[in-house]
Amino acid sequence: MRAGLLLVASVSLIAGCAMHGSGPAASRDSGFAVSDLAKSDIDKVTEVHHRLIFASLRRLALKLYRRNPAEWRRQGHASAAAAVAGLFGRDHRWRLEALNYRRGAEAVQIGLNPDYPGDRVQAFMVGLAGMVQIALGDRAAFFLLDDVDPQRLYNAARNFEIAAWKLAHARDADGRLLLLSNAVEPVPNLSFEREFGRLIGSLDALAEIMAEREGRTISRVIQNAATAVFLPL
Repeated sequence: MRAGLLLVASVSLIAGCAMHGSGPAASRDSGFAVSDLAKSDIDKVTEVHHRLIFASLRRLALKLYRRNPAEWRRQGHASAAAAVAGLFGRDHRWRLEALNYRRGAEAVQIGLNPDYPGDRVQAFMVGLAGMVQIALGDRAAFFLLDDVDPQRLYNAARNFEIAAWKLAHARDADGRLLLLSNAVEPVPNLSFEREFGRLIGSLDALAEIMAEREGRTISRVIQNAATAVFLPL
């Protein structure tokens, strides 16, 4: 029994050292890996949710760049898709020099500041992705000995609700939206709202899974998105 625990601990430690990064680990089609010895079914479920969340974040980034082409042009990208690939394809831990290495809520606020001269979509997405990674302990894979705080996941979900509201309402001094997203006219487009719904749902589901796994209670809050402040992670 003790030998088995030592093996799991050793595999978890070795694998964990290599599993920190900017996003989820790549999925495997099939087969067995030594690191699987240190994973529970919940760890595998967490990794699936992690990948789904980042797939949704990439879609959201692409939608925002397509609605706001001036933003990807600020950095000289050839297209919206190139800007997304450049943002999600690097191991920068969601700390960019252009944002003074700020991430999470701070990056969201920078991107939605009327005076910010840089790529607003980049800043906004660095904020959202950074929130996810902070909530998950900056992990790219999950193992038996990892501790994921359900309260952080719950808070991240509420922060996404706040970020979605701010995105839809942030304007410059002339009353123009800083970033275009949902639209009612001339053609209804609520795809941004649906994408945020997927993200929030995945974070809430993970929070519930982790609360059940750890036997913890989540402190729930009720806020008005228009006046709410970002919750700590």
